[in-house]
Amino acid sequence: MIVGILKEIKAEENRVCMTPAGVEVMTSNGHQLLVERTAGAGSGFSDEEYVAAGAELIAGPAEVYARADMVMHVKEPQPSEYPLIREGQIVFTYFHFAAAEELTRAMIERKAVCIAYETIVNPDGSLPLLTPMSEVAGRMAAQQGAKYIERSQGGRGILMGGVPGVAPATVLVLGGGVVGTHAAQMACGLGAKVYLLDMNLTRLRYLSEVMPKNCFPMMSSPATVRELVQEADVVIGAVLLHGAKAPKLVTREMLKTMKKGAVLVDVAIDQGGCFETSKPTTHGDPIYEVDGIVHYCVANMPGAVPLTSTMALTNATLPYAVTIANQGWKQVARNDVGIKEGFNVVSGAVCYKGVAEACGIEYVPVEELLKIEP
Repeated sequence: MIVGILKEIKAEENRVCMTPAGVEVMTSNGHQLLVERTAGAGSGFSDEEYVAAGAELIAGPAEVYARADMVMHVKEPQPSEYPLIREGQIVFTYFHFAAAEELTRAMIERKAVCIAYETIVNPDGSLPLLTPMSEVAGRMAAQQGAKYIERSQGGRGILMGGVPGVAPATVLVLGGGVVGTHAAQMACGLGAKVYLLDMNLTRLRYLSEVMPKNCFPMMSSPATVRELVQEADVVIGAVLLHGAKAPKLVTREMLKTMKKGAVLVDVAIDQGGCFETSKPTTHGDPIYEVDGIVHYCVANMPGAVPLTSTMALTNATLPYAVTIANQGWKQVARNDVGIKEGFNVVSGAVCYKGVAEACGIEYVPVEELLKIEP
């Protein structure tokens, strides 16, 4: 299979979807790799390293799309790329379709085969291609919260861990999954008092055993959220509904009860955000204020640490890319239950129920398409 590695063009996105080491593995499996020039520059990988790994350098995206059977990105295709995508072409990347109806309809129109990193599952129900970036984003969320509660950044002027004789910051983390756990671990490491909320009692028991003593796992409820946001200096939104829009857990009314200069960090912004007042921001302009509350809602947080992120992402995605390239999408959809969950839009149809519901589009199981595909 001819596989294209594209340069990221979304604003301030410096990651690349595959390292030179990953290219070497792909070529050793008999695949031809097309790498757009300078695709790895933002992550510290040179064109020469990709050539040494066996890739062919391509001047621009148009030729990559024209020649490749499968193209890979980190972020979703941008509007300038829509016309380049061919019918039947596999696009393997993070899509987050449920929060992006325009993108969904564009991919339907192009009749592409869209396999989303974020909905591929393991046998235990975990999300292997979301996990590495969730780990990065969770840890970054605590760092950004610590930064923006500084007075010079518009916050309350609090040191996350306090000092002897002065209380530390209070951090509320909504969601005890991968993002929330890593955010809580980092905040605890900085010395904060951390409340970690989740709705799964089994998960809460586990967190109570493994988290530091300054972390307090608690059962989440609207009443608990309303109570704890009043105490919090930093609130980290780390809620994920698999393939669907995030629920709005902090309302506009709640902001009025919070301390002025408190910080909201919405890691769920890629899925629509879990604060009612959230809207996507960028690394260049990361924050805004609503009712005296600082909002940090950067949609591609791991893009700020591209070397770490790219290596972590390739570690996770490479085995799946090899499998798809070795077998082709139809065979993979028949044989691999985990990857089949990654099929979101195929040949003009929406094949993921959460996306169909979010966008108000008819849901067609991928099995139905396999019956009519040659």
